[in-house]
Amino acid sequence: MNKTHLIKPLLGMDYAVISHGKGIYLFDEDGNTFIDGSSGAITANLGHEVAEISEAMLKQATQVSFVYRSQFTSRPAEELAERLCHSAPGDLNWVFFVNSGSEAMETALKIAVQYWQEEGRPTKKRIISRWMSYHGITMGALSMSGHVIRRSRFTSMLEHYPALSPPYCYRCAFEGKCPQCSELYALEFEQTIQRLGADTIAAFVCEPVIGAAGGAVVPPDHYFKAMKKVCDRYEILFIADEVMTGLGRTGKMYAMEHWGVQPDILALGKGMSAGFTPMAGTLVSDRIIETINNGSKIVLSGHTFSANPLSSAVCLAVFDYVEKHDVITNVDNQGQLLMKGLEHLKSRFPIIGDVRGKGLLTGIELVKDTITKEPFLLEHQITNRLIRHCYEAGLLVYTAAGGLNGVAGDAILVAPPLIINEKEVELLLDKLHKGFASLTTELMEQGLYEARSIS
Repeated sequence: MNKTHLIKPLLGMDYAVISHGKGIYLFDEDGNTFIDGSSGAITANLGHEVAEISEAMLKQATQVSFVYRSQFTSRPAEELAERLCHSAPGDLNWVFFVNSGSEAMETALKIAVQYWQEEGRPTKKRIISRWMSYHGITMGALSMSGHVIRRSRFTSMLEHYPALSPPYCYRCAFEGKCPQCSELYALEFEQTIQRLGADTIAAFVCEPVIGAAGGAVVPPDHYFKAMKKVCDRYEILFIADEVMTGLGRTGKMYAMEHWGVQPDILALGKGMSAGFTPMAGTLVSDRIIETINNGSKIVLSGHTFSANPLSSAVCLAVFDYVEKHDVITNVDNQGQLLMKGLEHLKSRFPIIGDVRGKGLLTGIELVKDTITKEPFLLEHQITNRLIRHCYEAGLLVYTAAGGLNGVAGDAILVAPPLIINEKEVELLLDKLHKGFASLTTELMEQGLYEARSIS
């Protein structure tokens, strides 16, 4: 397109124009075919062009598309709230609908602070988060995010919430201490609380699997139970950011189920609507809502399109599809196949330092030296180069660069739609192989990388 009035992620860059999608595939107007190996932004969980979703959207559109939440509720919104809460762990029996993951996290923050205000403890208003994290682009969500690059332009306007080390097994802050490292992360948390004062802290927030800030970083097995014990000991709410992981992505409906830990607040987005409409939500426990109900009776948050009936109907159809087609079982099966393929790639390409993930949320970290784990400099744009080479091979992957304190760290997310089949996983891996082969050749020709034997 020669002329545009649309602000795109990178000004001045020519973007292909999408034509249509089908299953795990996307097609542009020039006739090129791509495997959607990242589900867009880890969002299009059911792939593209799903008849059941289109039918539900059309049916609701012929009834009513919008009502304002202070004037009406709607059957789709009520039913969606019921389905979500019945599927959620523990007493997460309330949901506040918003339009994006960033808004869901912003709402989680506000509810946590309001809860302590209504408990008569207004000094508990700080959030404790981790470095190597990303919780959204709105100011509150960005304040919780421990991603140096994304924070950099707005640092002076942000709260200083990131305080803890990420549970990053490949570069563990307590290397050599496994399996006791979970207790050491919890000790770091406890010491931070003691320095700041428990009476100043409202909540601890984390991603079950670190996504775009680190590339599918999975914590040690006992990490979350150890962190939850600290939260309970010091009366600190536990907020789980499941915007990326929720609703089947990791092989469980909610990723926190892998570790048997129930959060007090849980944020959803992305897969909730599978990309068919903007929709997200914040799930809240009974005890929090009971306190607010006994006090002001108002959750101080609100958006024009909250609980939109058209979007709610779409999300219900997504929920139905996931259950009817046993999508989560497929995630487990295909995730194992994908991880096996990624391990094989790692054995073939010394530039791959680590592969990791859960279900169909997987990550690949690139390093200059697999022995020392020396990263590339960010200025060499290794992640972007890999994304480009994969694109040229007909595969879309997602960036997870800059996690190492904003000065280094190259990684991608490989997270295809949850309906991918075995043959499609093999095709995805073949295209990924081509991308790595092309990248390795380019870097060696430019003197940026010297291949070493990893046998």
